[in-house]
Amino acid sequence: MSTSMKAHKPWSKKSKPGPWDTIVIGSGMGGMTTAAMLAKLGKRVLVLEQHYVPGGFTHMFNRKNYTWDVGVHAVGEVTEHSMTGRLLSQLSGDKLKWASLGPVYDQFHYPDGFRIDFPDNPHQFRDNLCSAFPNDVAAIDDYLNYVRDVARGMKGYYMARVTPRGLAPVFDRLLGRKAQAYLEQSTKAVVDGLTDNEQLRSLFCAQWGYYGSPPSRSSFAMQALVVKHFLHGGYYPVGGAGEIARTLLATVEEAGGWTRIRADVDQILVRGNKAVGVRLTTGEEIMAPRIIAATGIQSAIRRLLPEEQREQAWAQSIRQLPPAPAHVCLYIGFKGDIREAGCTAANKWFYNTWDNEADEWQIGDPDAIGEAPCLYCSFPSLKDPRHEPGDDQRHTGEVVTFVPWEVFGKWEGTRWKKRGVEYDELKKRLADTLLEQLLKRLPGLREMVDYVELSTPLSTDNFCRPISGSIYGIEPTPDRFRNPWLRPRSPIKNLFFSGSEVASVGVIGAMMGGVLAATSAEPMGAFSMIRGL
Repeated sequence: MSTSMKAHKPWSKKSKPGPWDTIVIGSGMGGMTTAAMLAKLGKRVLVLEQHYVPGGFTHMFNRKNYTWDVGVHAVGEVTEHSMTGRLLSQLSGDKLKWASLGPVYDQFHYPDGFRIDFPDNPHQFRDNLCSAFPNDVAAIDDYLNYVRDVARGMKGYYMARVTPRGLAPVFDRLLGRKAQAYLEQSTKAVVDGLTDNEQLRSLFCAQWGYYGSPPSRSSFAMQALVVKHFLHGGYYPVGGAGEIARTLLATVEEAGGWTRIRADVDQILVRGNKAVGVRLTTGEEIMAPRIIAATGIQSAIRRLLPEEQREQAWAQSIRQLPPAPAHVCLYIGFKGDIREAGCTAANKWFYNTWDNEADEWQIGDPDAIGEAPCLYCSFPSLKDPRHEPGDDQRHTGEVVTFVPWEVFGKWEGTRWKKRGVEYDELKKRLADTLLEQLLKRLPGLREMVDYVELSTPLSTDNFCRPISGSIYGIEPTPDRFRNPWLRPRSPIKNLFFSGSEVASVGVIGAMMGGVLAATSAEPMGAFSMIRGL
């Protein structure tokens, strides 16, 4: 069992008495970052989480003495060499530690035996690409120059996000223009302009699964940010992903705040276009002078705002943006040393095709389910240096792939673990197919499989409540980044938005959304904190 599941938990079903300076709805990475930053600025923050464990996509769960994370497979930019790493260290009281995944963090396997590793060194990364595609060195260098150009432009973009609404159009043009040019281009358009080599084009976009939008639909800036994010490798929390919530929420507790679980918010209370509190599904009302929705902006609009605010033009423009794909995850418990079967701390991507537009596993016909076009495989027990496999050599694995939400939508609203025979049969068929596809790639694991459980988009909907079960929220398309309302400061006074839809996707993307929300709410204190880093 992970350290985080045995240590002190700064949350419970009941909270300390108010008054509260701020209420944060949702305890994902964005909400926890905002809450911890405000706590460091001396604010009493109440974090409300509808699930029975905090953390959002950073939480962990147990089955039969196995422990899995649900969304933290590899995180970059968490060391003292990056601002985000230094900030995380400060917000966690230097208690959140990270272990490197090693000299290789991602391994890619393509048809006809082609394999390439993505390393923890930018020079080696270029060398690996050039060795695989020696006739395309100029295209590779141009691609990496674009990546650096995007990274340089994002600082101004983020600064423009936190300016007061009346000044936003001016600062968007002055500070955000450079990044905006890349945000509004598709990945496919940029990559197609670099080379005619179809395999290299596919490899440039190979990590699209980290943001959930294929090249024809995604913003190129998202692809570039993922590359930049991992240039110095991938990391995993020491003690497991649950350490993120334990350490950040401890900071909230130390400042007199608290995190309340099983606290399901029914509505944000708005009086005269001013947020004044929240109402729980139990009918309990909790008031505060500032409300921060860290549930995803689109989810907050659809599920938490009063009808009058939901129908306003700004809210409607956000509601029309499409969600990123949903996913299934196969959680596997092994008995045996899975390293002997070829598993490592590095994530493995198994592609059945060079076509990155084959984004979703076609499972609409349950009698004709073939293999998924791509498997993303993670082995969290090999990533955590504190993992104790015991005499049985217990290890864990996860297999992720994207699926159409529509296949599962007809069961929306049904109860977890009580969705009916048809649903259970579909789950079993999907689980069996994914497991067999994995074992074809890593046959040495077959005799070690001890436990298997499939999570579907309905689990995502039940525990994290994004729109249409999307693990990444609003799809990161150029249209998303053209929308002027996806900002931390909402048009409703004293209501702010936090999380990945404010910034970019992934753990650090959600963290940056949390930083932007805290900075918008407390600009002087937050800017001073960031400058100190």
